[in-house]
Amino acid sequence: MVDAGFIWPVRVYWEDTDAGGVVYYANYLKFLERARSEWLRSLGVEQTELAHRDGVVFVVRRVEADYHRPARFNDELRVVSHLAVLGRASLEMDQAILRGDERLMSARVRIACVGHKDFRPERIPDHVLARF
Repeated sequence: MVDAGFIWPVRVYWEDTDAGGVVYYANYLKFLERARSEWLRSLGVEQTELAHRDGVVFVVRRVEADYHRPARFNDELRVVSHLAVLGRASLEMDQAILRGDERLMSARVRIACVGHKDFRPERIPDHVLARF
């Protein structure tokens, strides 16, 4: 994490676009997911280890997304992520996808911590909370 939030670069590939050469709306969610996974990894939290050692996983519970401007093939983008709310069993991230200084998409994503096998809510392990 840096003062500006966690930043993850993304390039738009042809496979990310629709017939008009514009990023298909659902693919923005994939960009957000990759950035959140890399944010966790940068904090030393490996999700596979979390599942095996602690028996929990993080899942998306809710997404509120606003699409402001289209991204196109070959654009260089940045996904900026900020931890907005931290609870005992969930967290919320504010995320934005930028092209230069232009905001293309913004989202508030609620992530729940659940049991790896039964998907029932679980507390975020203390060693993970300490990293946040």
